[in-house]
Amino acid sequence: MSRTALGMPAVRPVHGQGNLHADTAFPAAAKHELGNAQLRANIRHATHTIRGKRARVVEELPDWEELRSAGSAIKERVMAHLPELLEEFEKNFTARGGTVHWARDAAEANRIVTELVQATGSTDVIKIKSMATQEIGLEAHLEEHGITATETDLAELIVQLDHDKPSHILVPAIHKNRHEIRDIFLAEMPETDESLTSEPRDLAEAARSHLREKFLSTSVAVSGANFGVASTGTLTVVESEGNGRMCLTLPETLITVMGIEKIVPTFQDLEVFLQLLPRSSTGERMNPYTSLWTGVTPGDGPQDVHVVLLDNGRTAVLDDPAGRSALHCIRCSACLNVCPVYEQTGGHAYGSTYPGPIGAILSPQLTGITSAENASLPYASTLCGACYDVCPVKINIPEILVHLRDEDVRTRHGERPDDDDAADSGSRPRRGPQVPSQMDLMMKGASFVMSSGTRMALAEKGLPLGRAVAGRDRAISWLPGMAGGWTEQRDIPAPPRESFRNWWAKHGDETEQRVQDDGFPGAGTDEEASDEH
Repeated sequence: MSRTALGMPAVRPVHGQGNLHADTAFPAAAKHELGNAQLRANIRHATHTIRGKRARVVEELPDWEELRSAGSAIKERVMAHLPELLEEFEKNFTARGGTVHWARDAAEANRIVTELVQATGSTDVIKIKSMATQEIGLEAHLEEHGITATETDLAELIVQLDHDKPSHILVPAIHKNRHEIRDIFLAEMPETDESLTSEPRDLAEAARSHLREKFLSTSVAVSGANFGVASTGTLTVVESEGNGRMCLTLPETLITVMGIEKIVPTFQDLEVFLQLLPRSSTGERMNPYTSLWTGVTPGDGPQDVHVVLLDNGRTAVLDDPAGRSALHCIRCSACLNVCPVYEQTGGHAYGSTYPGPIGAILSPQLTGITSAENASLPYASTLCGACYDVCPVKINIPEILVHLRDEDVRTRHGERPDDDDAADSGSRPRRGPQVPSQMDLMMKGASFVMSSGTRMALAEKGLPLGRAVAGRDRAISWLPGMAGGWTEQRDIPAPPRESFRNWWAKHGDETEQRVQDDGFPGAGTDEEASDEH
């Protein structure tokens, strides 16, 4: 049977833009950050403190695991019915006087927000902490168009004043200590003087005085949203300081940027997340400030209310059954606080708005594994599983990391086409054979040797050579080529004098007899066993 191409158009996936692409591959960026002892000390202190608080409040709930399962199930339902829920949200938000805008990517979202601000005639906006606006680079885009955005979340303000980038989802200035914050305030806030101390209370008072005028004089606010309730068209922001409440109630115009995955079906579903989120994020039983608004309320609060529903790669993530649960994330940051890799490197090493374990799976999926820099992120993990254990919605981060590593290998080896190739052809053709890398050759060699007992036995005869290379300190500190990436950071212990296979050939019968007679192997002393086995 002959086949005729009908020229059907292929849907090209929209990949994320903005602050999602790493400029430097994680290994190089992490090595640089490891040299900052103060940063590592600051992060270790903060993450261990938050981790301890979380553990205490989670232990109070006998149904915590059932809550996690409920949160996971709700998110599964949302992903299965996302188009319908978004349309339901739009209908209800619009019916209550709000305006809904749809943005396919960062450029479109930035254009929409900028035009809305310009329409008010204002050149100043106040912002409440929003991962989505950081993701799309909104602040820089507004500045290019003559609009100044002031962060009102205390930690975000610190980062902004220091011309820095956030390094943590929940605590953006986690890498700064109070003495560094005092220096930033003295340098960047003209109203402060040398009498300012580094006591947290004094620093908070200085920030409060700095922001108060902004709250009372700025007519436009930009916010994010933790959740959007489809059944009522309600938006939700949870925070700890009250600055968000000021942003959401005082200005005349309120513009919210929300990722499309933040939808929940009903208020009953929202109840689950309002129990999971504070305990997982700040170690609190409930958030001090939970703000909800549904469109416009005449005579009360902002009268010109907008929401920008942001895709920016999210539908591409949704298209991957093995990785889409990354969209379940409620941005609690619990995975960062238990991650041994994040604790040592901090957030800047990840090069994206989303650091830590969740960033290692979310950023590469939002952008596509198309660059060596972002493709390195799934390897930024020990696969210890601590992130999965604390995730309030049970995202299996280690499993997705392994999946993305496989995707990276397949992409580099031509087993998966580039997205442009697929879109142009309407199919998924394989590219031609690629030149094997050192890793390819090493793995092929290992496979050849280990697939045969005879070849493995011959290879094991080289163990004495390994001991000779190790020398008197019994450690191999240098290897050539790609293997040098291991010894650059750690030593390899000297190999044993002989393999277990050879030892068993000599002593196996004797050992089996002793097990039968005495009930235990007893094969030599502990010292002999550790040296030879």
